[in-house]
Amino acid sequence: MNTRHRILTGAMALCAIPCVQAAPDAARGEQVYARCQACHAMAVDRVGPRHCGLFGRLAGSVPGFSYSAAMKASGITWNDKTLDRFLAKPLAVVPGTSMTYDGVRDAGERADLIAYLKRAGTGPDCRTAGSVATH
Repeated sequence: MNTRHRILTGAMALCAIPCVQAAPDAARGEQVYARCQACHAMAVDRVGPRHCGLFGRLAGSVPGFSYSAAMKASGITWNDKTLDRFLAKPLAVVPGTSMTYDGVRDAGERADLIAYLKRAGTGPDCRTAGSVATH
């Protein structure tokens, strides 16, 4: 086998190995969440609803928060998959939402953000606020 053939064979073998994405990083996700804090907080409602207790909660269901009719009617239950889809293009996933943010385009940043929301959603701020029980 000549050198060129070995290089091509090796390159083809590398192409056959699936790319492995790094595990989501909640610390990096916290940095992404800084963008969200213009409207959201973990334990209290602001312009947007609180994020404590987010996972497993029906969209548009935080008591006392004034949601758009579109969000209340969306039928979305928040989990990794629905959050990923929504965070990528909020206005396309829920047309008529009052959330004006255009989304987190980078899939890695979304995964990191979701990891952060999971970790923070069960953290001391959420337990202290009693917000985990609001879903």
